[in-house]
Amino acid sequence: MGSPQDFKSLQEGIQKQLVSAVKIVNRIAAEDLGFQRTVKPDTADQLDDKSTRVLELSARLLGSAAKACGVKAPSIEDAEDIDMSWQSIVDVVDSVLEKADTALDEYTGLIKRKEPPSADPGHKSKRTKSAAKVIRNANVTKPQTMFEKKPDNFPTGPWKPILTDKPHAKVSLDKSLVTVNGDDGPPHYKHPYEAEISKSNYPKQVFQKKEAIPSKPADSTQAIWVDTFDGVRQMLEDLKKVKEIAVDLEHHDFRTYTGLVCLMQVSTREKDWIVDTLQPWRHKLEILNEVFADPSIVKVFHGAYMDMVWLQRDLGLYVNGLFDTYFACDLLHYPGKSLAFLLSKFVDFDADKQYQLADWRIRPIPEEMLYYARSDTHYLLYIYDHVRNELVEASNRSDSETDMINQALEKSRELSLSRHEHPDYNETTGEGSRGWYNYVFKHSHLAFDGEQFSVFKALWKWRDETARKEDESPNFVLGTTNVMEIARVNPPDVKALHSLLPLTAPLARARLNDIWSRVQSAKSQGGPSLMQFFTSMAPATITKSRLSKLIKDPVQLSHLEGAEVSVGRMPRTKLFGSMPISSRWEESKESSGDDEDSIPFPWQRFVDESATLEEAQEYQSIDQAMEDPQTAADTSKANAEILEDRDEEFTLKRGRKRKPESDPDEDDETSSSSDDEPQPGSFQEAADADTVTGANTDGVIAMEDDAPRRSKKQRRLERKQKQEEQELERAKKRDVKLTRKARKQAKQAQNQEVQKKNYQAVPFDYSTAATVMHAGRGNAPGKEPKKVFDPYAKTGDEPIKGARKMPPVRGERSATFKK
Repeated sequence: MGSPQDFKSLQEGIQKQLVSAVKIVNRIAAEDLGFQRTVKPDTADQLDDKSTRVLELSARLLGSAAKACGVKAPSIEDAEDIDMSWQSIVDVVDSVLEKADTALDEYTGLIKRKEPPSADPGHKSKRTKSAAKVIRNANVTKPQTMFEKKPDNFPTGPWKPILTDKPHAKVSLDKSLVTVNGDDGPPHYKHPYEAEISKSNYPKQVFQKKEAIPSKPADSTQAIWVDTFDGVRQMLEDLKKVKEIAVDLEHHDFRTYTGLVCLMQVSTREKDWIVDTLQPWRHKLEILNEVFADPSIVKVFHGAYMDMVWLQRDLGLYVNGLFDTYFACDLLHYPGKSLAFLLSKFVDFDADKQYQLADWRIRPIPEEMLYYARSDTHYLLYIYDHVRNELVEASNRSDSETDMINQALEKSRELSLSRHEHPDYNETTGEGSRGWYNYVFKHSHLAFDGEQFSVFKALWKWRDETARKEDESPNFVLGTTNVMEIARVNPPDVKALHSLLPLTAPLARARLNDIWSRVQSAKSQGGPSLMQFFTSMAPATITKSRLSKLIKDPVQLSHLEGAEVSVGRMPRTKLFGSMPISSRWEESKESSGDDEDSIPFPWQRFVDESATLEEAQEYQSIDQAMEDPQTAADTSKANAEILEDRDEEFTLKRGRKRKPESDPDEDDETSSSSDDEPQPGSFQEAADADTVTGANTDGVIAMEDDAPRRSKKQRRLERKQKQEEQELERAKKRDVKLTRKARKQAKQAQNQEVQKKNYQAVPFDYSTAATVMHAGRGNAPGKEPKKVFDPYAKTGDEPIKGARKMPPVRGERSATFKK
């Protein structure tokens, strides 16, 4: 089209034709097509041809639209496929409308046109082959059998670094490879580059804000596959010339006990390398420490927590000058912290994470997997530029709390000091990298008894031993869920055990007899239940003396092999304050059972602290008594008096009012009168005393009136006047009640008269009444009865009826294509 005017005229023409087509379709749908097909066979053929033509055009149009939008088009062969694939058709139409909306916004300038410099349409279109079939189930020969230095699954001491040389060293290799005693574990070797990493300084360019350098388009460059040692040397020479590199690893841990680094991706601003780390000479890759241990070259990783351990375990590589973009995401409070989020945010690249768990041991590696591996580092330096600039811009270098760039670097430095240790666990406590403690703690609701818990530990030990011998992961030998299920069921015989072993565990099924012998031995030996195990692992701060104060009565939870488990109960709750738990709670007693089986609840440490505080206060009072007996006696006496006053009961009673101070003559005159005393139930009784003055020895609180005393005559007059007023009020209320009652009676009599006039009794006429069986049929006198349906009548007996009136044509004023 040459100009926008041509586009407008074309748009109007297309819209006009669509409106006409819609009208015709609506008219055809309103006709009785079945009748027309029966009367005119030629019309039926024409309708079938047109339907096939329209269906074919619709299918082709949907296919073209789906291809343009990158979605899958539904297969439409007949009219029924439209109903079956309606949701797919709606998805295609929605994608077309969204793409058209975006294109119009870009054309009008409402949004900026997206330039995908990082996207590689060629590679995306080729990535159609799924890697689901090679995820964790590739049938390949184990590469570790060909290594010159094979992994040791039965170590006899701490893991020793495999370094033979130490480039960029400030402390020699001999002095670095020494063992030290761990704070919470056995002796281990020090990190060989601990001194160099701790004292090194990052290059100045890390603290400067510079313009981000875009990565080269993926189609203009190609990753270099490195599977020879000469290729490693050539790569090393190129890496020495740059100031920053991006590194990532692909790991496999399902068909090996310790794990394998299968690939190492390294990228600079110009080139990408993918190093095959499954070669027999893989340990010689430690020559890359000339770059990895060089503090002047920044090594950019994302989420390098495990990468640091894998590099030193398999390749003998140590990173000095690490910059982990994960810490930058955390400090900048990004909504996502994954590498896929960063690729989408800065590069507009959608990383396909279906290959993340693929079996990276397969050779040759499929093109789709190589493309995924390469994308992890190809754009990472460009992302590093962006996050570094944001950190520098948001940092206040004069304040350590707001110096974000330095915080990210310090966290990266600490991460680079991670050490590898042999995977192992304690058989008694279950603690360790391969232990069962965390798992049973998470699933402690199963509450294994003594036999079940013993079977669980025996199966866990057998699985670990078998995995070491066969150089397989424990989950490949037997899944953790299966171990838990076997222990829970506690199979009574070997047949029941065989039914619990899954088909996906060939090593376990082949060793059925060995497993059964372990299970029988565990049952015969027995052991503590899971609850008793957790009790034995209680903190040392909760001692027997403390538990004896808190335990009331032992509550037996289970009785297995004579073992009794008791739960400590307190006479009063101290979690919600010092208040009794129940009004029927008995007084606290000393526990009669053994305190060793008591279970410390999670909140019991607060009770422990409060008990400790009370004991300290008691000890302090005892010490004061020993130092100053007289002072202690006075203090205890005062406390006793306070408690006695606070707890003393009293009764508020009606009593004689207190006599006011007045002349003796007036008192005598008043006392001589018998009317001075208030009568029970009188008004004077309620008005005599207003305030409390005190209590006598009998516990009676006297009342007194602070108002000035009135004479006897005045009180009599007031009482008489009060009574007269009350009589008047009562008389008024009686008059009102009588008036209302009279009105109500008159109204009821009037209603009765009206009802008598309106009600006229008429005798029932059975001759004119409708029948019970056919009531409402219209057979009342004076009306013609309706025709009753006869199920045995023949259709041919009825006269010929005319065709029904066709409904009016609708859809002439369609608003689908309204301008």
